[in-house]
Amino acid sequence: MRHIGHIGHWWRRMWVLTVAAAVCCWATILVFSPGYLSNDSLYQLKQAMGREPLSDWHPPVMSLAWRALIALTGTPASMAVVQAVVFWGALWVIACCVQESTARRPGALAVLGIGLLPHILTFVGVVWKDVHMAFALLVTSAIALSGLRLRADRRAMRWVLFGVGVLFLVYAILVRKNTIFAAIPVFVMLVLALWRKPARRVWIISSAALAIGLVASTTTISAVERPVKTSQISQIMLDDLLHVLSVSELQSAAVSPDLREHLVAAAKECARINALSDTYWACYGRGEHGPFTAVAHTDQITSLWISEMTSHVPGYLQYRLEIFSQFLFEPRYQYHPGITANDLQLELSHPRLGRALQTYVDGAARDLPVLFAGWFWLTIAVVLAIRPGSGGFAMPVRALGISSAAYVLGYLPILPVTNYRYMYWSAIACTLGLLLFWLDRDRGTTGSEPPQRHGRDRWRHANRIHLHLDRQRRGSR
Repeated sequence: MRHIGHIGHWWRRMWVLTVAAAVCCWATILVFSPGYLSNDSLYQLKQAMGREPLSDWHPPVMSLAWRALIALTGTPASMAVVQAVVFWGALWVIACCVQESTARRPGALAVLGIGLLPHILTFVGVVWKDVHMAFALLVTSAIALSGLRLRADRRAMRWVLFGVGVLFLVYAILVRKNTIFAAIPVFVMLVLALWRKPARRVWIISSAALAIGLVASTTTISAVERPVKTSQISQIMLDDLLHVLSVSELQSAAVSPDLREHLVAAAKECARINALSDTYWACYGRGEHGPFTAVAHTDQITSLWISEMTSHVPGYLQYRLEIFSQFLFEPRYQYHPGITANDLQLELSHPRLGRALQTYVDGAARDLPVLFAGWFWLTIAVVLAIRPGSGGFAMPVRALGISSAAYVLGYLPILPVTNYRYMYWSAIACTLGLLLFWLDRDRGTTGSEPPQRHGRDRWRHANRIHLHLDRQRRGSR
C-alpha cells in the first residue's frame, strides 16, 4: 500500500510533465511521419529491407535495428516513431529530475521546451546516424541525472542504470565512430553520477564493460552479417589529396595510371565548380559502380596520402583550417526537406505540416543564425566546461560542455562537409547545459534538496536552526 501511495504521490507531482511530453512526442511523430529521409537514409532503408547488400559505408547496426523494427511493425515509419519516443522520453526523464531537485515545475517544463527549439526540432524526425548518436548520448545523460537522485543503499539499481547507459553509449559509438570524443565525458559523467566518489574497482569494471560492449558488438556484426567493406575513410583522404596537391603533383603521383587519371580529372572538376570538400560526391565520380560502393584503389590512396601529407604539412593544415572555419562560421544544411525522391513510394503523410516546420526552421536560421552557428556552440561548450557553476548540476554541466567541445574539435582532421548536422549533438548538449546552469543559479543553492522526499527532514532541521538563531538575535536586543 505504501508503494502504491508513493506512485500516486509521484504522479500528482509529475502528471503535467508526463502529459506535455506525450503531446510533444505525438505531434513530432505526426509532423515527421513517416520519417524524413535523405539519400543516406534511403540507402540504409534498402539495406534494412534486403534490397541492397549490407555495407559499412553507413553503420550496419542502424540498418540492422531498422530491419528488426520493420519485422516487428511491418512499416519503415517505425524508426521515426522510435526516434521521437527516445528523444522526448529522455527529455521527460531529465525534466522529472529537475523538478525533483528544484521543486520548480517551470524549470522542468523548460527542459521539455528544449525539444521545440528550431535548432533541435529540425532533425528530430530525420533518420540519420547523427541523430541516433545524439539521442543515444542524451539518453545516457538522462540516466546520469537520474543517478544523482539515487539513495546510497540502492546498489543494484546503480548497476542496472549503468548497464542501460553503457548500451546506449555503445550504440552511439557504433553509429558514428568519432562519437568516442563525445562519449568519454558522458561515460565519466555516468559513473560519477551513479557512485559519487567511485573507487578504482568501479572505474576498472565500468571501463571494461564499455570496452567489452564495443568489441563484442563490432565482432558479432562483422562475423554474422559480414557487411561489405567500402573504405569510407578514403573519402576524407581524397579531399586532402585533391585540395592540398597541385594538378602537376597529382600528374606525377606514384600510383597506377588509372588512379592518376582519376585524381587529375577530379582535381580539375573541383577547381571548376569551386568544391572545397565532399570531393567523392562532387568531383571524384562517386566510385566506379555508383554511390555508396567501395572506393577503388584504397591501398594506393592511403599510401599516397601518408607520403604526401607528411611532406605537405603546412598546406594540409591550411586546408583543414579553411574547411573547419567554414564549419564554424558558414554552416549549411540546417533543414532536410522531407523525403528525397525514391522508388519505394515513400512520401510525407502531412506535407503541409512539413512546410510549416520548414518555415519555422528556415525563419530561425535567417533571423537567429547564431542558433545554427558552430562557433557559438563551441564557445558555449568551452565556457560550460571551464565555469559550470557550483550547484547540484555542476558536474553534468561540465561533462556536457567537455563532450560538446571535444566532439566539435574532433572534426578538425576528418570533416567531410560543412553541414549543421555534424554540430547537432553539441547544440543539444550545450542547450541543456545552459538550462541546467541557469536553474542552478536561479535556485541559489549548492545542491540542497527541496522540501520533499528524502530532503524533507534535512530541510525542516535547517529551518529550525534558522528560527532558533533568529530568536537569539531578538533576545540579545
